[in-house]
Amino acid sequence: MYSIDQFRQLNEPKAMVLTQHSRKRFAERGISIDDIRYAFKTGEIIEQYPEDKPFPSCLILGYSAERALHVVASIDDDLVYIITAYAPSPEKWEANWKKRKEEAK
Repeated sequence: MYSIDQFRQLNEPKAMVLTQHSRKRFAERGISIDDIRYAFKTGEIIEQYPEDKPFPSCLILGYSAERALHVVASIDDDLVYIITAYAPSPEKWEANWKKRKEEAK
């Protein structure tokens, strides 16, 4: 299980790994590496995914320029792998952005 302090300790661009796909998605979503770094600085882990492969990952809720961001990331050695980042949707998340809304049955 990760702690937010682990992400804060590695909160430098040289320690962050982004795929070409994730870079493209971030550009489409208007999310910069600085936004992700600020989300780590201000954030908290709201979900842990211990079964994810190749490394366990987690969902971090943070803020950048007053905008809520969710960042899915994992750590291996001294690198942070940024899997995805997005602005949470009010249709899917409670107002505090920490809890998923129940799906209608």
